[in-house]
Amino acid sequence: MSTRLLYVVSEDWYFLSHRLPMARAARDAGFEVHVATRVVDGAAAITAERFTLHPVPFARGRLSLPASLQTILALCRVHRAVEPGLIHHVSLQPTVLGLIAALGRQVACVNALTGLGYSFTSNTIKATLVRAVVGTALRLLLNRERMISLVQNRDDLGALTALGIPKSRIALIQGSGVDVNRLTPLAEPAGPPTVAFVGRLLDDKGIRTLIAAFHLLRAQGADVRLLIAGTPDPANPASITQGEAEAWNNEPGITWLGQVDDIPGLWRRAHIAVLPSRREGLPLSLLEAAACGRPMVATDVPGCREIAIDGETGLLVGVDDPAALAAAIGRLAAAPQLRAQFGEAARRLVVSRFGAEIIGQQTVALYRQLLSAA
Repeated sequence: MSTRLLYVVSEDWYFLSHRLPMARAARDAGFEVHVATRVVDGAAAITAERFTLHPVPFARGRLSLPASLQTILALCRVHRAVEPGLIHHVSLQPTVLGLIAALGRQVACVNALTGLGYSFTSNTIKATLVRAVVGTALRLLLNRERMISLVQNRDDLGALTALGIPKSRIALIQGSGVDVNRLTPLAEPAGPPTVAFVGRLLDDKGIRTLIAAFHLLRAQGADVRLLIAGTPDPANPASITQGEAEAWNNEPGITWLGQVDDIPGLWRRAHIAVLPSRREGLPLSLLEAAACGRPMVATDVPGCREIAIDGETGLLVGVDDPAALAAAIGRLAAAPQLRAQFGEAARRLVVSRFGAEIIGQQTVALYRQLLSAA
């Protein structure tokens, strides 16, 4: 049985930020790792890990049959060149297009459906139609031999079983792994309480709700600051515009930082992590904040509540509720002892359940189990 492992990911930066720990674990376990992805500026970083890179033209944010066919044909060429024994598809589009490209091939597949994307969180007519089509495609493609669907939380597991995927074909591994040796507990900074948001600037991530909550806090006289780390995603229909993001820097107390690569440096500047998202798989931004010993305020939704445990590691609020979000942030901003208590518990949680070594071992065990069964 070949030990060639092919990751299929839409973007090179996403592979590096969200799948690198498990790919390293697979490499160290003896797998020959290949990566098929749209290459922007991550080629050097991927090849430096001793992975073989295969550029593939993924077109995010567009429902285009010609573009999808181009991607499928490119993946077919990669399959012929690599002849992998195992393929790990990451996220919805790579899973659907990758499984179509793999039809007729005797290959085992891990299909990571994380968060289920815009089509599963939006209620627009377009999203509803896409959801129906994609749901049918997933049911046909995933419910086959040598297929395992990989989810990061129990809610997504339930969503797949509701689509008709049996539990025997679903595996639950919580996250992609956090480097708890690089991200360590940090002392709180001096100055006014500072809240930090890390993520793509999407309506679905609750960024506009956060801005509204911050305005409420300032109107109430709270001396708080807000750091926003992330960039718009024009390929996503829910994205904030570049102009709107730039305008935040003109508001008192708000600093838009753009893309931030120095995550420890960011959490040295902040007291509280916030993510008012509408749905997540298992948010890396909260895992990294927790590893640095930061308390969290998040929405009570799939993914977020796995890390921000209400009254233990942080506070949970309802979706799209600026008043509740402002109250939770205000409560932590005024309570340094509670922040310390939650931050210490958050660090313990990440170390015990979400560390890169733990997740890597679970992932490699899943690979071997699937290959052995095949």
